[in-house]
Amino acid sequence: MSVAVTSFAIFAASQVGTPGPANMTLMATGARFGFRAALPFVAGVALGKQLVIWPVGFGLMELSARAPWVFETLKYVSAAYIIWLAWRVAKMRLGASREEGAAPGFLAGLIVHPLNPKAWAMIVGGFTAFVAPGTPVLEATLVIAAVLLVCQLVLHPLWTLAGDGISRTVAGTVVEPYLMWTLAALTVASVLFVLFGGGT
Repeated sequence: MSVAVTSFAIFAASQVGTPGPANMTLMATGARFGFRAALPFVAGVALGKQLVIWPVGFGLMELSARAPWVFETLKYVSAAYIIWLAWRVAKMRLGASREEGAAPGFLAGLIVHPLNPKAWAMIVGGFTAFVAPGTPVLEATLVIAAVLLVCQLVLHPLWTLAGDGISRTVAGTVVEPYLMWTLAALTVASVLFVLFGGGT
């Protein structure tokens, strides 16, 4: 096959499973609303990456080479959005929040990855590092999309479940505000690492 599937699967699992803006958002959502209520949001996050993969596979890479400033601008706009989400996480309190509002839904989840600089870096890296030259575009894009979707369907719910478990332990305690600020700080740190540290 013209795509190094096994190698890419290992890379994808390591990237999808490690802390980043999307996983911190999933953890915070699970913490605030509970695992079951967050599932539509989780599904949206998982499928939202497809909104990046297919355009990249079918020509966005060429646009990136011709107009790199577009992607540089998008990177910083995306980072600003994720940092704004982190600020909201920092101000959340878990004690009564599960009774006071609805969890973000499927459509809210869909926009997380298109605005996530780590997702863009991961997808571009997948196409450039694991796809052999001359591979048909449809084949390459289909493999990249399928592998990432499987990784997300397995790993994203685990982050959400972890948030739910943490909240049940700390909600209403003196630890709670420190937890929320820590989640927010990790989200910001993950964005800054992608922007300035060369991480994916």
